[in-house]
Amino acid sequence: MNLNDMFAKQFFRQPEMTVRAHGRVNLIGEHTDYNDGFVFPCAIDFYTDVAVAANENSQVSVYAVDYDERDEFDLREAIASSDKQWANYVRGVVWALQQQGFDFPKGFQMAVHGNVPQGAGLSSSAALEVAVGKAISQLFDLKLENAQIAKIGQFAENEFVGCKCGIMDQLTSACGETDCALLIDCRSLQIQDIEFPKHLSVMIVHSHVKRGLVGSEYNTRREQCETAAKHFGVKALRDVSLAEFDAGKAGLDEIAAKRARYIIQENQRTLDAAKALQNNDIATLSRLMAESHIGMCDEFEITHPAVDLLVDLIGEIVGERGGVRMTGGGFGGCVVALLPHDLVNDVKNHLAQHYEKQTGLKEEVFVCTAHSRVHVL
Repeated sequence: MNLNDMFAKQFFRQPEMTVRAHGRVNLIGEHTDYNDGFVFPCAIDFYTDVAVAANENSQVSVYAVDYDERDEFDLREAIASSDKQWANYVRGVVWALQQQGFDFPKGFQMAVHGNVPQGAGLSSSAALEVAVGKAISQLFDLKLENAQIAKIGQFAENEFVGCKCGIMDQLTSACGETDCALLIDCRSLQIQDIEFPKHLSVMIVHSHVKRGLVGSEYNTRREQCETAAKHFGVKALRDVSLAEFDAGKAGLDEIAAKRARYIIQENQRTLDAAKALQNNDIATLSRLMAESHIGMCDEFEITHPAVDLLVDLIGEIVGERGGVRMTGGGFGGCVVALLPHDLVNDVKNHLAQHYEKQTGLKEEVFVCTAHSRVHVL
């Protein structure tokens, strides 16, 4: 499918440019981003493309190829929510840019197409936000850096869409690096690129347990973490060590204490995992990813029985030669595995034999590579 042709069919003209932003998978460091902590993702093969052209009035017209739907609004009027969920990510970015003081000299026409699996925890929403932000920035010469575009996308999702996500998804889509994972400090937004060892594949397995973050337990987890941070008198849980947690947890709500303990340990695991990957210490990486999954299951309580089964089945084949854990916000979605190329088919066969038989769901396996940042095609 050619997006330029689809644009021309809808708007009877050619777009001025097309922008691509990739989805992401997080190797370790879940729910740490909104706690000002560390995450370790990479941008992946899945992407969202946005074709765009300015027009001569204040109208914005957006065509979603994958839904065969249009959304229209006027820049002279206050931007309200749409009843189409996909449209709110586009509207949200435009609204966020206006909130940050950017003026639109005119409206625009836009066509959107993506292949990031939705509800899988691979950041279809962030890829859309970043692609839209980059396209608008280029179209109207707003001179936004990629990290600024990521922050605009996060602001849109937090304040317009209503999901209180951290910065990881948008920043990875905006600033990814080919063949590298990104160790991101979510407070300073400092990024360290760490190259993947040549012998490892990144495997993503979709459980096909659908999940939606808006209106889910995601915002509740964030509130629990903020309650814990307030108890310790700090800005975010990133500022609490495990020793400080153990010494000062008395009086903290039991559930909030479980959530906080997971976050504090996950932050350290993420730093240790980045070092292990850099040193090609796969046995240590394997242990850390396993501990991360157990923490998500027992302390943060965001996994799902089908996802836990996937992790167990992959672990039976991979052992200490790689690592596996749930990835994404939780409550379904995907698992991520780092494993030697020569084990990929063994894992696929093992899953085919056991997963559907035990869950009634059919797994979907993707073997991915790490991709670069948002860019004009």
